[in-house]
Amino acid sequence: MKLRDTARFATICVHAGQEPDPSTGAIITPIYQTSTYVQEALGRHKGYEYARTQNPTRAALEANLAAIEGGKAAFAFASGMAAEGAVMTLLQAGDHVIVTDNTYGGTYRLFERVLRKYQLDFSYVDTSNLDEIRRAIRPSTRMLFLETPTNPVLRITDIAGACEIAHQHHVVVVVDNTFASPCVQRPIGFGADIVVHSTTKFLNGHSDSVGGVAVAVRDDHIDWLRFVQNAEGAILGPMDAWLVLRGTKTLPLRMDRHNASAQILAEFLAAHPKVTRVHYPGLPTHPQHALARRQMRGFGGLISFELGSLERARTLLNSVRLMALAESLGGVETLISHPASMTHASVPAERRQQIGLTDDMVRISVGIEDVDDLKDDLAQALDRI
Repeated sequence: MKLRDTARFATICVHAGQEPDPSTGAIITPIYQTSTYVQEALGRHKGYEYARTQNPTRAALEANLAAIEGGKAAFAFASGMAAEGAVMTLLQAGDHVIVTDNTYGGTYRLFERVLRKYQLDFSYVDTSNLDEIRRAIRPSTRMLFLETPTNPVLRITDIAGACEIAHQHHVVVVVDNTFASPCVQRPIGFGADIVVHSTTKFLNGHSDSVGGVAVAVRDDHIDWLRFVQNAEGAILGPMDAWLVLRGTKTLPLRMDRHNASAQILAEFLAAHPKVTRVHYPGLPTHPQHALARRQMRGFGGLISFELGSLERARTLLNSVRLMALAESLGGVETLISHPASMTHASVPAERRQQIGLTDDMVRISVGIEDVDDLKDDLAQALDRI
């Protein structure tokens, strides 16, 4: 079924990369659980030789995600961190990278504990302030790595403005779009060169797969990422590719619920006397609320809030009944976590304080349950403080 060029986002999510199985007519892409492919004759095959290099299920997912993000090609990896690692191989020793300061703890760990050993240099700045990006650029700067909204402080970067600055200096722009999802935000449309995701999160949406993807638009990036995906071999397996394909079909429907429920819960928390601060782009009090309204379609399913002390946060986290105390995000079930000791434990305490990631901060990934049940759960937990 060939998509029209004018197909809209929800239609692309369901159909891009999806062709009925030629042998049976099955409408769902099969799970090609194979390690190799029989060749018709020496030097003649059907486009598939070895499963690290090519797999039809993975290829379908990659076509789907490229279309969803508005890119030219996509490459699926075994995790979001594997996707980031592959993208960083575009760089060489001595290159400098500007990074959003409130970046995911795993990204910080990769950059600081692994890639610095290979003579890459990193500067962490508040990319929501475009002047800080300008000041951070050096002659050796080769990449601007943005995370927006940030995890977990939910700071917003003006993607178009950041890309304009970077491209004036021939700097490649990479955007981690995991927190927003392409349903809420499409960075390539604002000028980004590469978009990365942990497909584990909103793209999969069901907490049953770990994976990552890099989506590119430039031919030189595409050629290199294809080579590195095969050379390093950190590929997404066919079962996980199939699970993410299942997830993207319902992405617009799920994100509508995530967005709507998160807005309601953020407003509830902002009005609660035991909550000292709420971080959510949909609140008019958010410092980049106006930018979020221009750049995003909805404000996402993540909320962070502060309670005044670690003990108060601990009481709430141990008192919820419906919300699950767990890392990760973007699933149909609501997850609640303590970023300082969970997702960002690898970030030094002094650095967490610098970026506003306090010990009393709690993060909620709002699921698709009835929002009144979620509100009731928060209310009873807050009553215990």
